[in-house]
Amino acid sequence: MARAETDAVTADTRPVPSRESLRGLDWFIFFLADVQTGFGPFVAVYLTTQKWTQVEIGSVLSIGSIIALIGQMPGGAIIDAAKSERLVAGLAIATIGCSALAYAAWPIFPVVAAAAVLHAAASCVLGPAIAAISLGLVGPLAIGERLGRNARFASLGNGVAAALMGTCGYLLSSRAVFLVAFVLAIPTLLALVRIREREVDAARAHGAVLPTAPSAKSTSVLALMGQRPLLIFAGSIMLLQLANASMLPLMAGIVTTRSSQWATVLIAACIIVPQAIVALTSPSVGRKAQAWGRRPLLLLAFAALALRGILFAVAHDPYLLVAVQVLDGITAAVLSVLIPLVVADVAFGSGHFNLAQGVVGTAIGIGASLSTVLAGYVSDKFGSSVAFAGLAAVAAVGLAVIWLAMPETRPPQRAT
Repeated sequence: MARAETDAVTADTRPVPSRESLRGLDWFIFFLADVQTGFGPFVAVYLTTQKWTQVEIGSVLSIGSIIALIGQMPGGAIIDAAKSERLVAGLAIATIGCSALAYAAWPIFPVVAAAAVLHAAASCVLGPAIAAISLGLVGPLAIGERLGRNARFASLGNGVAAALMGTCGYLLSSRAVFLVAFVLAIPTLLALVRIREREVDAARAHGAVLPTAPSAKSTSVLALMGQRPLLIFAGSIMLLQLANASMLPLMAGIVTTRSSQWATVLIAACIIVPQAIVALTSPSVGRKAQAWGRRPLLLLAFAALALRGILFAVAHDPYLLVAVQVLDGITAAVLSVLIPLVVADVAFGSGHFNLAQGVVGTAIGIGASLSTVLAGYVSDKFGSSVAFAGLAAVAAVGLAVIWLAMPETRPPQRAT
């Protein structure tokens, strides 16, 4: 559908995007996951080999998290205002590629901190851009299944990249991980070009209002941000990120200390296991969210995270830690679909879908910025078992919030 025809879009219109655009989005998400994988726990492994302390590593990770916190709502607003979501996404990919090169070339604090800032700023627009492109292509009626497909290709990309980067880290060095991330930015941009600009309906991508004289209140930014379901959901996701963000980096540092030779291979396995689960189950999550509603799946995600923290606290065998990552796959499969889907439930019709994503993204940033520093401090002072037990307790609080306060957001007309 051409952009000039967006006034004719209604909730009952089912757009028919081309196969080329849909496949382009698939491969864009796949390669983007490849590029982003190197900035996860491999950062902890790499900086540990460069003789950085856990506090220094946590500080750098938190710098990026703080930028993510500051930039989420502006990032969503940029996508809502953008005339070309593809162009914004392309610029962000180029920035991330340069950041990866900086990590590899100059592993000193000022350069690594600057690279973390650039990476975080670019990521602030990439998440909303992907959701906006998806919504602009398929519309609200098909967004649940499309988000499940997005999660599948993201997990496949993460798994392939983890295997590739783990192999490069073992055979070459942990520095090679970031060189691979830089190179993978090229096919990511090529896949983005395959998405046809004219098929990404701008109004629909921004959560367009219906053409039946919407009220001023329904399109008000203040009214959107004051919605109780959005605020409760954002708060619960903040708790989830507070519990989750530091688990794998903290465990990566422990594995590196106990088994430095196999560290990159074990960390790669810890990424591959949950990503395989996400790839297998995320389309089903999209369908179940339509049939069961959102709350049961959110409860499952929080329960799996709490159990994972408990098991990390008591397990010491590095290979058993890999098995525990099955629970991470459950949480990741649910949240990769449910976060944008719940936001779409709450915000569609307001014209501020991506800004609402920014609200939740800000909550994620708050949780992540606190998680890495607090967990690193507790681990250094009291030991990793205490740190993991504390993270599990935070996840349990989030579970209680979902159980007691979070309403079901699935619109009746989207039930199956």
